[in-house]
Amino acid sequence: MMDVLSTWLADHGLGQDFVPIVSTSVAAVAVIIVAVLVDFVARRLILRGVERVVEKTRLSWDDKFFERRVFHWIAHLVPAVFINVVAAPAFGAYPQVVDVVETVALLYMAVVTMFVVNNSLDAVLDIYGTTRMARRVALKPFVQVIKGLVVFAVVISGIALLIGKSPAVLLSGLGAFTAVLILVFRDPILGLAAGIQLMGNNMVRRGDWISVPRFNADGDVVDVSLTTVSVQNWDKTISTIPTYSLLTDTFKNWRGMEESGGRRIKRAVALDMNCIRFVDETLMERMRKVQILRNFLDKRTEEIAAFNRENEVDDSSPVNGRRMTNLGIFRAYLEHYLERNPQVHEEMTFLVRQLAPTAQGLPIEIYVFSKDQAWANYEAIQADIFDHVLAVVPLFDLRVFQDPTGTDLRALTTGSGSGQGAAGGESQ
Repeated sequence: MMDVLSTWLADHGLGQDFVPIVSTSVAAVAVIIVAVLVDFVARRLILRGVERVVEKTRLSWDDKFFERRVFHWIAHLVPAVFINVVAAPAFGAYPQVVDVVETVALLYMAVVTMFVVNNSLDAVLDIYGTTRMARRVALKPFVQVIKGLVVFAVVISGIALLIGKSPAVLLSGLGAFTAVLILVFRDPILGLAAGIQLMGNNMVRRGDWISVPRFNADGDVVDVSLTTVSVQNWDKTISTIPTYSLLTDTFKNWRGMEESGGRRIKRAVALDMNCIRFVDETLMERMRKVQILRNFLDKRTEEIAAFNRENEVDDSSPVNGRRMTNLGIFRAYLEHYLERNPQVHEEMTFLVRQLAPTAQGLPIEIYVFSKDQAWANYEAIQADIFDHVLAVVPLFDLRVFQDPTGTDLRALTTGSGSGQGAAGGESQ
């Protein structure tokens, strides 16, 4: 083609010195025009055809690739390939021009290929995110590593093209810069190692509720990347935590609670130890009016009476033999009350226990699990239980312990003054 053009120009009287320049210029203009036409056909006609096919198919994965503009970047490759193919025939008269055009075309194709690969990986990640497996295994860190390797390969290849050396030569010379690379890419390297351990041991995944005290993070994991873990706190703020910090620092993952089907209620009521006593007839009669305690009281009364008869216990002193206490009946009432509560999980740990006495009284702890794990519902269930507990404590002749308030001290002072006045009147 170029020979025909050169011969035609020479036959029409153009000097031999100007024939290569004119023929090359005409070829350059023709290449540019054809490249523009090829780009127009690729982007406007072929790409629109692909878009219509994607819209008509029932598959969802092709939509993700189209949304990520994978096909758009592929269309950018067509004119670059055309220029690279015709560079030698069109500019053969000037080998240096051919080298420059081919180098630029190859660099452009390398960059476009990088975008095609990276956007394809993003599309694959989007498709994977719609599967159930995405909550268990996060692929984003691995995809980011692959993206980094692709960029690294393109950069090395581009430099090799520009200096005319083999990429192997450049890679062999990177050994001297290893320390610098490790320093620059410290976070990605640590994040990659941490991400592999976190996912390999199934320690953290998207959707988990985690608490990281050091970073004041407490909420759901919304993203796990190569270098960071993003946590949406309960106040809707986002905490960004370095991935490797989850291996070096302590954190709590609440996934086990969520998968168990229950949420723990662990709270105690402190009772005044001065009000604990044996049950007398008056209190027993009052307790028998409590429906959920009747069977328990009948059974326990018979059991205690039988024990005392068998051991010939002297009833003249309450310390002899076995006796029921108001605290024991109160604990039994709590057990029966919680067993009948439809919000308490009956198949998980169920305890009403007495803790060690302290200066703040005798703690009676309720250790059960609620069926509803939602925070607001869980707090409501817990509050309802202890509203009832605090309300029924006086019915057992017990008192809840609390430190004296200003009102208590004023009442005590007023009572002491009245008592001294009365005593003085009697002495007179």
